[in-house]
Amino acid sequence: MAVDVLLGLQWGDEGKGKIVDVITPGYNAVARFQGGPNAGHSLEFNGIKHVLHTIPSGIFREGIINIVGNGVVIDPVVLKKETDALAKLGVDFRSRLLLSRKAHLILPTHRLLDAASEKSKGNAKIGSTLRGIGPTYMDKTGRNGLRVGDTTSEDFKDKYRFLIAKHAEILKFQDFAYNLSEYEKEWFEGIELVKSLQHVDSEHLLNRYLEEGKRVLAEGAQGSMLDIDFGSYPFVTSSNTITAGACTGLGIAPGNIGKVIGIFKAYCTRVGSGPFPTELTNETGEHLRKKGHEYGATTGRPRRCGWLDLVALKYAIMLNGVTELIMTKADILSGFKKINVCTHYLLNGKKIDYVPYESEGITPVYKELQGWNEDLSELKSVSSIPDELNAYITYIEKELKTPVTIVSVGPDRRQTLPRRAVSAHI
Repeated sequence: MAVDVLLGLQWGDEGKGKIVDVITPGYNAVARFQGGPNAGHSLEFNGIKHVLHTIPSGIFREGIINIVGNGVVIDPVVLKKETDALAKLGVDFRSRLLLSRKAHLILPTHRLLDAASEKSKGNAKIGSTLRGIGPTYMDKTGRNGLRVGDTTSEDFKDKYRFLIAKHAEILKFQDFAYNLSEYEKEWFEGIELVKSLQHVDSEHLLNRYLEEGKRVLAEGAQGSMLDIDFGSYPFVTSSNTITAGACTGLGIAPGNIGKVIGIFKAYCTRVGSGPFPTELTNETGEHLRKKGHEYGATTGRPRRCGWLDLVALKYAIMLNGVTELIMTKADILSGFKKINVCTHYLLNGKKIDYVPYESEGITPVYKELQGWNEDLSELKSVSSIPDELNAYITYIEKELKTPVTIVSVGPDRRQTLPRRAVSAHI
């Protein structure tokens, strides 16, 4: 068997959590491969909205193993809040949730370092979620980090104090005031939870699953355009959000990657700073924000909104080797008489169809398509969707040379419409 990968193709918030929840019954295990609590995966069913930041989105399905891979960074405080919420709902997370011993831990001072760094940048700030993600990955690559496997060692607290002291020197240099004791009690309570959960060598476990013929879904966080290497640097996250990240974040060989399922919104959004060629700073953008409830699941910040960008989507499909597409939030575009789609960029007077190194001075070139007025939220099958939406999807498929196999028309599980036979997920 091979590992299927599901990831976002834009700047995050594409609806990955919902789709993972919907297609999980077709798998034996779901594994997160990168990112941390800067991600917020929203799921809605039975009239209740759930937001997961660290735990894979298959956790609500009985009999499915959920693995937090080595490429993820874990904040024990956030993880405890998530598991507490699951416990209140009666979810048996302890039998379903496994933590990689090699996953790194976010310390209280990582969050302080994040805040100090962002403050020092002033107007040049990158729009960090201030969750300590960047500093944790810096310690990981600097070979200073603490990992899940360290929590059960006798010298864990010594290792913790050593790293805290190192961070204190940096914070002193940055003249950043703080009271560590405010954070430590909650953090060590989270550590007790981490210690009580099942720790695994996830690379061995996942490869054994493949040998046994089990189906594994790798779940990405953030979006492809936030990838540390290929995103809109420096306004990016601190990990590889593309398919290649699933290999390093889980210990899966490239030859063991199967389907690559790319998720995109019917329009574009972005949280924080950074280039956004199709951003709408007018009434249309505000309408999309309000109708789509476009506020960050992690930070609550309003998302910037704009038209669909096919140039960026082609780039993400190329980087990821996407084999099929899933469109979300088609329902939000209902009511527009005309819908614009960006097909090219104008840069220095030249028309281009690729994402350039420099993003300053880009002007989007649009193709206008017919909109639709119908409410899509109660549709039961794709046979009922408006002709104009069918034309919109068909145009996108033709331009991207990749099939759209599922269309989502609302946040609930049931508002998910299989479109093509190539998708055997639901």
